[in-house]
Amino acid sequence: MEIFGVDIGGSGIKGAPVDLDRGDLARERHKVLTPHPATPKGVADGVAEVVGHFDWSGPVGITFPGVVTDGITRTAANVDKGWIDTDARTLLGERIGQPVTILNDADAAGVAEMTFGAGKGRTGTVILLTFGTGIGSAVFTDGRLVPNTELGHLELHGHDAEKHASTKAKEDEDLSWQHWAHRVQKYLLHVEMLFSPELFIIGGGVSRKAEKFLPLIEKVRAELVPAQLQNNAGIVGAAMAAAGSTQGKG
Repeated sequence: MEIFGVDIGGSGIKGAPVDLDRGDLARERHKVLTPHPATPKGVADGVAEVVGHFDWSGPVGITFPGVVTDGITRTAANVDKGWIDTDARTLLGERIGQPVTILNDADAAGVAEMTFGAGKGRTGTVILLTFGTGIGSAVFTDGRLVPNTELGHLELHGHDAEKHASTKAKEDEDLSWQHWAHRVQKYLLHVEMLFSPELFIIGGGVSRKAEKFLPLIEKVRAELVPAQLQNNAGIVGAAMAAAGSTQGKG
């Protein structure tokens, strides 16, 4: 079964048809740059370009980098503030002319990893963290998602943690892997103190380079592993959500 998934990020909008039997992309993904400012109309146009690239017809799952409840986007940390309280499901559905399911980006990535990737079969508390323009989070207890946790906005050194330890912070401040890993370590220890997870899954584009920084992180008690689906996890999770909605599960 194939369903289309789109992952809206702070820097790029990417998508592809997903093979839900394998939990992997059915075709090579297509990506466009996220417009700046990332207004609802501008992002909707980008999503339409990605979906149109494949001439797709049918349900589409879409992730959003913020809190999403009942198709309404409630926060907008790394996109234009015009997204706050926008009926994104209707906006995007009308723009692409297909039925749309929308959910938080890290939640989508987490569901994909728990089903097909590093969290498959794991019980207890599992936390997926996506490092990119910001830090996204997905928290699971015995396989059940606690949605919209937004742990990237925990306070660390007087600021949002993502301002200090995201991949964007590494790039903006030209940090070495050692220096950045030290910041990530402090953040992980803070999250661990609050939630005591058995497993941290580290996702986002930087997960492709896990060998450069994960071995440098110390003192974290929880098991620490890279996401297996890497930066495709959001696309896969978005498609899974759309499939669930078409079956009356979402």
